[in-house]
Amino acid sequence: MSADVKIRGILFDKDGTLLDYDESWLPVNRELARIAAEGDADLADRLLAACGMDPATGHIVPDSLLAAGNTRQIAEGLVAAGSRVDVVELTIKLDTLFSNASEFSVPVTDLAAFFGRLHRRGFKLGIASSDNERSIRRTAERFGISGYVDYIAGYDSGFGSKPEPGMVLGFCAATGLAPEEVAMVGDNNHDLHMGRNARTGLTIAVLTGTGSRESLSGAADHVFDDITEIEALLPDLQPA
Repeated sequence: MSADVKIRGILFDKDGTLLDYDESWLPVNRELARIAAEGDADLADRLLAACGMDPATGHIVPDSLLAAGNTRQIAEGLVAAGSRVDVVELTIKLDTLFSNASEFSVPVTDLAAFFGRLHRRGFKLGIASSDNERSIRRTAERFGISGYVDYIAGYDSGFGSKPEPGMVLGFCAATGLAPEEVAMVGDNNHDLHMGRNARTGLTIAVLTGTGSRESLSGAADHVFDDITEIEALLPDLQPA
């Protein structure tokens, strides 16, 4: 990042970044496999393994389908691995599951307080997720951050999919910021590469999702335990 560029906007991934991935999504992953397997427990375990989750331990392979894919990509991967459900039908069922899952998700911190502090400092704030837009909006409403968020984009919002730069460029268009004035924050390389592809001023990785310090450090300017550590950078990132 150039020394004369100020960060004025922060674009967050949702799952694994604002929400604790293991607490929020491991039960959902088991349910999506059950749906895709139509109740066949052995097939469900095979589908989970094929898409990146160890059915016994719950470990998620970094940057696997379940870690970074959007709903359509996950549905296609489940079908390729043996699900007999039609891809379109499965995508619809999974989108519904993911939207309902927002009611049971677990935040990594008090999101309303955290977003409120950033908002009061003058930062433009956005959420860009591989989940569907309806689910993102329900999550924002549930945790009281809708009033602080200037932009929301899901895989179905028309900006393309990660790691393409479209969601970042959409945030810039919505806020009037240049890409170099934006910090991209996420828990996997799809998030970070999206930021790099859009030429954001910063890419910040967090360890509350499916990535590790080792898997994320190559594409991240900073690797933090969670999003609250971003506030330690505020003296350097404070908008003009």
